[in-house]
Amino acid sequence: MRIAEIFHSIQGEGSLVGVPSVFVRTSGCNLRCSWCDTPYTSWQPEGDDWSMDSILAAVAAYPSRHVVVTGGEPMIASQIVELTRGLRERGRHITIETAGTVFASVACDLMSISPKLANSTPEGDWAERHERRRIQPDVLRRLMAEYEHQLKFVISSQDDMAELREIVRSLQADAGKVILMPEGIETAVLRERSVWLAEICKQEGFRFSPRLHVELYGNRRGT
Repeated sequence: MRIAEIFHSIQGEGSLVGVPSVFVRTSGCNLRCSWCDTPYTSWQPEGDDWSMDSILAAVAAYPSRHVVVTGGEPMIASQIVELTRGLRERGRHITIETAGTVFASVACDLMSISPKLANSTPEGDWAERHERRRIQPDVLRRLMAEYEHQLKFVISSQDDMAELREIVRSLQADAGKVILMPEGIETAVLRERSVWLAEICKQEGFRFSPRLHVELYGNRRGT
């Protein structure tokens, strides 16, 4: 299984923000977000091939019960089902971070689904492919029906809200499970966007998430 990195940190986003967790980051993605903060798993995928035993042993070396399987897009990893079942057998709480474009019958305690808005579509050769793939309503509905979940949206500007509202409406999503998060990799940008985004959450009943790991450690790998 191609792995970009395995590390121990705290969950910086979503409903489990602040929880110490082991992160297993797979390499490879079927999208190419313009603002991707892990280009070493998508635009220029890096990593090494790990055996399943070596991945599970690396996770077991850390004290945290919570494991976050992320990417890239972990749901396209060749052994994702085997990995999650191995983690479940070892008593781990499993969060999967996914864009919600691919379904796999994984073991998962929290499906953290991050549908990509139009603000993610890049220019150039990947534009058409990314735009065609970024929202897959049938996959989103199935993930929401079969797993405990959160819907986490990356917001760049207030102009993103019309598309977000339409997606939430079409999925009949519970506003309490919809989490809005400011886009950005610099503390000043995140702070500015967080102020008006928090107000939107107050008005519309969505949840707000910081990017705590960026605030604590900066935009760097292994955090």
